[in-house]
Amino acid sequence: MSLDLDTPDNIAKVLTEALPYIQRFAGKTIVVKYGGNAMIDPNLQESFARDIVLLKAVGVNPIVVHGGGPQIGQLLEKLGIKSTFVDGMRVTDSATMDVVEMVLGASVNKEIVSAINRNGGKAIGVTGKDGQMIRARKLKVTRDSPGLQAPEIIDIGHVGEVEKIDVEVLNMMRSSNFIPVIAPIGVGKDGSSYNINADLVAGKLAEVLQAEKLMLLTNVEGLLNKDGKILTGLSTAQVDELIADGTIYGGMLPKISCALDAVKGGVASSHIIDGRVPHAVLLEVFTDRGVGTLITNRS
Repeated sequence: MSLDLDTPDNIAKVLTEALPYIQRFAGKTIVVKYGGNAMIDPNLQESFARDIVLLKAVGVNPIVVHGGGPQIGQLLEKLGIKSTFVDGMRVTDSATMDVVEMVLGASVNKEIVSAINRNGGKAIGVTGKDGQMIRARKLKVTRDSPGLQAPEIIDIGHVGEVEKIDVEVLNMMRSSNFIPVIAPIGVGKDGSSYNINADLVAGKLAEVLQAEKLMLLTNVEGLLNKDGKILTGLSTAQVDELIADGTIYGGMLPKISCALDAVKGGVASSHIIDGRVPHAVLLEVFTDRGVGTLITNRS
């Protein structure tokens, strides 16, 4: 049954339900990975921006990390640059990396910043290269090949993994009214740029900052059991069991692993939430029911 917000009692119920959560999370940091339909649908873009502004307004410190795979693919296609994938990761040569930086660091990042600012926030867009915030190393991909005694090492170009995060810039923004919006581009020791999976960047940031929450927006309802029902309120041990028995597999496995690693690394809770739901971030943070899967380090 839907909630009739024309009824004063129901409006009051919504507001009072949010109050203890606002009090609990004031001054805490929440890292949000923004992607999927929430980045593409104009209405969802606006609702996400308002959610982030409201979090900051009530004393929470949101940090946004964004992806942009579809937008990168579209521009590469327009430029006639063919995309090749290895284990779901885009092979990124120098020409492709130029496009990645153009899309992530410029157009997509600035669109998110503009949306937040348009809704009353004060967002600042950065990449992991700024201030050498995200130090990266080249990601090595190995694959077992018939006839070879040792796994084959595949070069996928400027694709990286997080080596180290310097949070000095983020700490300055956390202590101010500014909201960081981060493009997941890291810098190597030699100054080379690396494209890094946004989920992994968000997870590492949450861990290094010892954030209260890591929130990963997806295009699914959350983690489902074998009967198709949403699982939530999971401990790390329960998630490990679900991976072992095959309940978690395929495309959901890397995302869940990222959320699990963050919690094991000291983040209070990780959330896999449905970004297709308007105001999904606020619903997950400030209501009893939420809109996705919660993984916690509390027994």
